[in-house]
Amino acid sequence: MTTTTDTIRARFRALHAAPETFVIPNPWDIGSAKILASLGFVAMATTSSGHAASLGKHDQHVTRDELVEHVAAITSAVDLPINVDAERCFADTVDGIAETIELLAAAGAAGCSIEDYDPVTGAIDPVETATARVAAAASAAHVHGIVLTARAEARLHGAADLGEIIDRLIGYREVGADCVYAPGLSDLAEIERLVQAVGMPINVLALPHGPSVGELASVGVRRVSTGGALAWAAYGALARGAEELLGPGTSTYSLQGLSRQNRHAFD
Repeated sequence: MTTTTDTIRARFRALHAAPETFVIPNPWDIGSAKILASLGFVAMATTSSGHAASLGKHDQHVTRDELVEHVAAITSAVDLPINVDAERCFADTVDGIAETIELLAAAGAAGCSIEDYDPVTGAIDPVETATARVAAAASAAHVHGIVLTARAEARLHGAADLGEIIDRLIGYREVGADCVYAPGLSDLAEIERLVQAVGMPINVLALPHGPSVGELASVGVRRVSTGGALAWAAYGALARGAEELLGPGTSTYSLQGLSRQNRHAFD
C-alpha cells in the first residue's frame, strides 16, 4: 500500500464524522475490490457471505485465519478504508474478541463489525451479553483507531420490534460503538425513526425493494452498504452465462461483461 494505515483509518473516521452519506460496497475478492476502487468509491467493506462463496463455502463457515488472510490481501491491493464483516468476532469471550480485532488491525482494517446473533444457538444474544461484547470490541478497536460498528441482527432472524432494536443500538452506542447497523430494515419511516432516536452514524443495507441511496440520505443515514448482493449478482451472471452455453450454445452473455475501459483496474 502507498498510503499509511493510520492515514486510511483517519480518513474512515472522518467519513463517519461528516454529514454526507457515503456508499460502502462489499467486494468479495481482490479483483472485485480493485474494480470498485477504480470506480470512485471512498471506502469498502468485506462481506462474509461473498467471501465464503469465493472459497466455495456457506456463510458463517469461514475460519478466522481465512478472514484475516482475506483482509490482508484486500488492504494490500487498494488504498481505501476497508471495514471488516467480522461476524461474532470468532469468539465467545471478551479476550477472544480483543484477539480477533488485534489480528484484523494487523491486517490493515480501518473498521470492523460485531453482531449479536449466535449461529450456534440460533438466537440473538441477551442484551446484557451483547452489550458487554460490543464494549470489549470497541475497547480493542479504539486502541488502533478502528471504527467499530455494532450490529443488531434481529430483523434478519424473524420479526422484531423496532423499539427493542433502537434500545439495543443505544446501548451499543453507550459502550463505545462508533456506528450502528440493523440489517434488514427497508421501510424509510422506520429507518428515519431509528436515525433520530439513536443519534449517531447509522449504516443501512441497500435492498432491492428498499429506499434508494438518495432517500436514505434524506433521512440522515450516514453509510449505505451492499452486503453480499454484488457478489451474488456476479455469481448470478456467471450461472446465466453458463446456462446459455449449455442451452442454445450462444455467447450473448459476454456482451454484458466488464468493458475494456474498466479493465484498467487490474493494471
